[in-house]
Amino acid sequence: MRHVIVGTAGHIDHGKTSLIKALTGVDTDRLEEEKRRGISIDLGFAHLDLSPELRLGFVDVPGHERFVKNMLAGASGIDLVLLVIAADESIKPQTREHFDICRLLGIPRGIVALTKSDLVDPDVLGLVRLEIDEFVRGSFLEGAPVVPVSAATGTGLDAFKKELLRVAETVPAKDGAQHFRLPIDRAFSMKGFGTVVTGTLVSGSLQAEDEAELYPLRRRVRVRGLHSGGRAVARAMAGQRTAVNLAGIEREEIQRGMVLGPPGVFEPTKSLDARITLLGSARPLKNRARVHFHQGTAEGIADVVLIAGNELAPRQSALAQLRLDQSVLLLPGERFILRQFSPVVTIGGGTVLDVQAPRHKSADPSVVAFLEMIERGNREEILAAFVETVPQGLSLSQLTARTGWSDSEIRQVVKNLVAAKRVRTTIDQPLTIVSTRLVAACAAALRIALEKFHQVNPLAPGIPKQDLRGRVAKTSPEIFAAALDDLAKTGIVTVSGDLVQRAGREIALSAEEAKAKELIEKEFQRAGLTVPSFAAVLEKLPVESKRAQKILQILLREKVLIKVTDELIFHRDAVAQLRELLAKYRKERGNKLPIPVFKELTGITRKYAIPLLEYLDRERVTRRVGDERVIL
Repeated sequence: MRHVIVGTAGHIDHGKTSLIKALTGVDTDRLEEEKRRGISIDLGFAHLDLSPELRLGFVDVPGHERFVKNMLAGASGIDLVLLVIAADESIKPQTREHFDICRLLGIPRGIVALTKSDLVDPDVLGLVRLEIDEFVRGSFLEGAPVVPVSAATGTGLDAFKKELLRVAETVPAKDGAQHFRLPIDRAFSMKGFGTVVTGTLVSGSLQAEDEAELYPLRRRVRVRGLHSGGRAVARAMAGQRTAVNLAGIEREEIQRGMVLGPPGVFEPTKSLDARITLLGSARPLKNRARVHFHQGTAEGIADVVLIAGNELAPRQSALAQLRLDQSVLLLPGERFILRQFSPVVTIGGGTVLDVQAPRHKSADPSVVAFLEMIERGNREEILAAFVETVPQGLSLSQLTARTGWSDSEIRQVVKNLVAAKRVRTTIDQPLTIVSTRLVAACAAALRIALEKFHQVNPLAPGIPKQDLRGRVAKTSPEIFAAALDDLAKTGIVTVSGDLVQRAGREIALSAEEAKAKELIEKEFQRAGLTVPSFAAVLEKLPVESKRAQKILQILLREKVLIKVTDELIFHRDAVAQLRELLAKYRKERGNKLPIPVFKELTGITRKYAIPLLEYLDRERVTRRVGDERVIL
């Protein structure tokens, strides 16, 4: 069975609730105060099976101007609007405001009920029809059915149902593969069940025992059971009015405006970029104006920061950043309503573009270009634009939170972009997508930085990775790793451990440096195991201390010299001879080696003996056992 949500709209006392009751048999005025005062105050709900394949879920909204915020909570997620206009009063102020709201929300289709038609003669009825035709001209309701009906007498109800069925059948089927979202419009406790929330399931599907999360509360809950259309169901699909019995939370913790969704998928926001539009009846909107913000069932206060300009004129649109007073769950493409801060009237609305909007620098042209791409581009262009703005790249989960797309959709878009060489993946766990352009720019900058390092440090073997990354401004670890990997794979650089150098580079020593290198090696070779301090060696060299230190590093890197401690450096020949001496000792006298015996065997003092034995332990030539060594 397909499910279509029908939302009412219209002025107070034009017969919205009476028409729903006549169609469904359900009085949607459930509150005692509503029955006492004879007006709708909050949302009401009913359903009607128009055919074996089609069920309508009605959301009846209050018509009084004081309860427009309740009307807005009910207007989210509706597939078609039932605009109710009383024949004896025609178009009234709330008719206009509700209709403006429907247009701003982008509701694509609807039907007009000309109620109380039994109270006027045919001439008046014809005149009101003309007024309605003029009222809806140029809107989504132009050409929509206008059906005279009387809830009191039943006249026109059959014709109205027939037209309602025809319009409802044009509503496209919902995509059940998307992540589920249920904006909450009611929460209550029910004896024997506990906490229950209701709303319209705007996307995806939900079933009993599913784990869920309440956004923006970030509270994990469990679905104990589901009801839709007055009966228990095992599974609820997008488009259904749904009551959800929740475990793990109390009724008092839940508010209208929260959203039930999959755990850990979305990120609530307090800052969004959007395209906003003002109604013709609105005052000019100044930059940083404070407004009432309504989206889905949520409401709050927002400061409107215009991306360009200081004022927005009526009937005009502009890009803007909305900074909210509280976190809400939003996704790109969703519509919202703006109402003047005081007096509270509807002044416009807009479409969400970016739900994780950073604060922008004033007069930055790249911001406009980026948002226009998000607004008008296809999925490949949108995802590429998001990746371009995030130097560290975006993971699959981050892209889901930012777009609302399913994992399979994102993977397909990424696959297309990788094939077009616009993005690339850097790591698989989690899958991270980075901009190809940013990687290439980073690689070029790394080559320049590496050349400069070699020019300034001709004797250095290479530069540590972290130091190299620090020489390229604002480079994320992900972009740096990808760029360095590209340079290594193409044979431009060589990476050895933590050091990076230009591929094929050899250290060219001057005559003085070559002589110093030779002197250092001979000095340590001559010393055997009783090596001098490096400071003593420096005094004999023809180069200054700084260059001598770098030459020493070359000898250490070439393993001509071996560093045992920071103060003791030995020639490799001396260490090799020591190993041979120990091997001979083990063969002739056994593997136990007391320290005094080691000193006697090598002819060195404790100053050299202890560091050498510790070095031999590290090299697994010996192992310390108590105060002795065992030759391995």
